[in-house]
Amino acid sequence: MSDKRSILWFRQDLRLSDNPALEAALQQGGAMLPLFVLDDESFGPRRPGAAQRWWMDRSLTALSERLAERGSRLILRRGPAGQVLKEVVSESGASALFWNRCYDPQSILRDRTVKAWAKDAGLDVRSFGGLLLAEPWEVATGDGGSYRVYSSFWRALSRSYRPPPTRPPPERLSPVPPIASDALKHWALRPAQPNWASGFADVWEPGETGAHRRLSAFLRQGLARYKAERDRPDRDGSSRLSPHLRFGEIAPQRIWNAVQDALSAGAGRAGADTFLAELGWREFSYHLLFHNPDIAREPLRPAFRNFPWRDDPAALAAWQEGRTGYPIVDAGMRQLRSLGWMHNRVRMIVASFLIKHLLLPWQLGEAWFWDTLLDADPANNTASWQWVAGCGTDAAPYFRIFNPVLQGDRFDPEGAYVRRWVPEISALPAKVIHKPWQASPQVLQQTGVRLGESYPRPLIDHAQARKRALEAYATVKQGATV
Repeated sequence: MSDKRSILWFRQDLRLSDNPALEAALQQGGAMLPLFVLDDESFGPRRPGAAQRWWMDRSLTALSERLAERGSRLILRRGPAGQVLKEVVSESGASALFWNRCYDPQSILRDRTVKAWAKDAGLDVRSFGGLLLAEPWEVATGDGGSYRVYSSFWRALSRSYRPPPTRPPPERLSPVPPIASDALKHWALRPAQPNWASGFADVWEPGETGAHRRLSAFLRQGLARYKAERDRPDRDGSSRLSPHLRFGEIAPQRIWNAVQDALSAGAGRAGADTFLAELGWREFSYHLLFHNPDIAREPLRPAFRNFPWRDDPAALAAWQEGRTGYPIVDAGMRQLRSLGWMHNRVRMIVASFLIKHLLLPWQLGEAWFWDTLLDADPANNTASWQWVAGCGTDAAPYFRIFNPVLQGDRFDPEGAYVRRWVPEISALPAKVIHKPWQASPQVLQQTGVRLGESYPRPLIDHAQARKRALEAYATVKQGATV
């Protein structure tokens, strides 16, 4: 057996299958040391949110178990990644270091620093593309620039993409030398009492096995009807793969290949194309992040830097807690608090409400989602908020202001979604459940709804909010505030 030792540095790739850095370590031979470093930058440009830390705890537990089943073990260390890597190299005598790339600016800077040190130290150091379908620099416009419009980006990528074959996890791994490891429980990633995440485990199965099960279930039950039902929060039409992708428990090319296999087996083209296009939005978000490193802080359209935002902590708190008086908005925010996840159509509705009804900065909404969403990542989360705000590339038109009543009537026509998450108005008939303030006094009395007491009145009238938002956006359009 070779006496070589290599370090496999896990980050946003908590899986054993379809893992190019793992394959490189195995090809080198000798002992492989699987390492995860908690440095509060391992998953993006800032400390992982509370919901993400819950998932991280479960995902690392699952990864550790899969490694143990194959004769290996996961080494856990906490601290600045560069310093920890130097310590583990010194303690183990490793001569090689492998990882899969991240694309946020802080991770890029850190990785460059680590790579420079490793090369100077004489290590074989290599990084790989394991997070995306294609590297951000591989999809370029005709003049070599980066794409600014999603549809053009997706056409270019989907026409040229040729996925590598899926690769199973190794059956056996070499034993890990006696290197010290932290105990995961000492990291205290799980929430303290009261446990606001107590319901998560009933819905989610973090880890690579859970990711594959989720994909299989979606291909069997959801792909064929995805195009028709993906906008219906009252139906189970989503794949719910986003947290698994966020933590790299499943490779996007595995999803791509699985969808192509489903098509070959007779699955409908419409559902498959629509679903893959959503995977394409994830790719586009990382494309934007890589080419616009300040996207998490600054609007991509400079004119929005002086947008006339309001300062209203009470309104922000009402939005966060699901007390806006608009049932579809409140249902979404309560679903988020309960599941660490929200239906994608409702994400757009609640984001539009915060930005355009309340005129509160999109950064406040992005920060709340970062802390409460299991699937929040540095690319998707920011790009999506900028899209709704109209300040990003390929953004929604400034005059698109979702009417929460019409959105509810259209996408939750019987009120099933609202009834589940806003039980205090669940007895209202469907024709008024999305606008309880229009219910007659008799209906309100019969259903036990006391507006302003058991359920709040709307924070603002939609027509007034629309007028105010259009006036604010007009200042940007006309350049009056820049």
